[in-house]
Amino acid sequence: MTTNITSSNPVVQKIISGAAPPAAQMMAARGMLPLPAGDLMEVLVYLRGSESEAVKAAADETLAAQDMQSLLDIAQGAEAAPTVLEYLATNDRASRAVHEAVTLNLKTPDAAIVRLASATTDPALLELISTNQQRLIRLPAIGDAVLANTLRTPQAERRVREVQKEFFEKERGAQQIASELRARGNEAAAEFLEQAESFGADETLTDDDAWLIASHIEVTDDEIDDSWLPSERLEEIFAETEEYRLANAERILAETSAEAGGIAPERVSLIRRVMLMNVKDRVKLAMKGDREARAILIRDANKMVSVAVINNPRVTDQEIESITAMRTVSDEVLRLIAMSRQWSRSYAITHNLARNPRTPIATAMGILPRIRAKDLEVMSKSKNVAETVRRQAYRLSQARAGR
Repeated sequence: MTTNITSSNPVVQKIISGAAPPAAQMMAARGMLPLPAGDLMEVLVYLRGSESEAVKAAADETLAAQDMQSLLDIAQGAEAAPTVLEYLATNDRASRAVHEAVTLNLKTPDAAIVRLASATTDPALLELISTNQQRLIRLPAIGDAVLANTLRTPQAERRVREVQKEFFEKERGAQQIASELRARGNEAAAEFLEQAESFGADETLTDDDAWLIASHIEVTDDEIDDSWLPSERLEEIFAETEEYRLANAERILAETSAEAGGIAPERVSLIRRVMLMNVKDRVKLAMKGDREARAILIRDANKMVSVAVINNPRVTDQEIESITAMRTVSDEVLRLIAMSRQWSRSYAITHNLARNPRTPIATAMGILPRIRAKDLEVMSKSKNVAETVRRQAYRLSQARAGR
């Protein structure tokens, strides 16, 4: 048998290390060695686990004979061995004063407090346990034990629930959902929820919302490249108010409905839930989400989010073609698409960029020489094209016609 040794007494160290002969162990178990009370208790608690039934029985008998004041003095001591404090916490014969001292002693193992909270019939002791917020945070099982004890007071229950709400409910919900998603083989969604900040007791979105949004995630962390994100002043960039997010959601709903001639209730719900996430989570969803999530987030008023959509590794050329035809998309998105060698090879994308009034003028002017003569002529007469671009399209059209 080996265990951690608190006492510096060489006799105690020899017995607990297993170096003492059986006769010395028996003498210690009977309390016959001249040891200070704290050292004797450490030895006796250790010997309760002896392989010798006789030594175990003797140690138990000696422990039962200890007077309560001695146990209280030990429990209150700064030098008390954690093993002794654990024993006292689980000792039904110990007085309330001893259990209170054990509860207050910082050296008492957290696991011992769990057992004490589960077994005690003293409501006042449960209240005392509930006041130690550090323990409740360090080992959530303590709070669970208090709540499971039917003798808990309303005050003890309130304190525990406040700690759980502030520190654990969001994390537990996200972790539980992520674990189930991972068990189903959906690694991408599990990763997203483990890192998300927008779900939980103190947030607008619930676990049900998390399940819905998770169903629209298809890209794993290994597949995304976030090197384009700025490395400085992130907090300023990511700062948003709830009012901003609500207005953003309603604007996207109005745009989507106007373009589609209506919108299904299920999609309304999804858009609102997505847009109520904080900006960090929306950026991550834009890079990891499926086609439906991308179609929502490309309209986000926050340029960081809409740019993240075109950095999603699953975005297709067909999606980019549709994006470049949108009249409400961010000018920064259009500029970055125009700079892409991959997408600039598509004439449909290039044509959309040239005639989209949201495309930065310098970008559109640089694209015009690649536009076919027939399309230049149409653009030169269109009122939906930026005036500067329309005039340049007219000049190029005339030049190509030899006029």
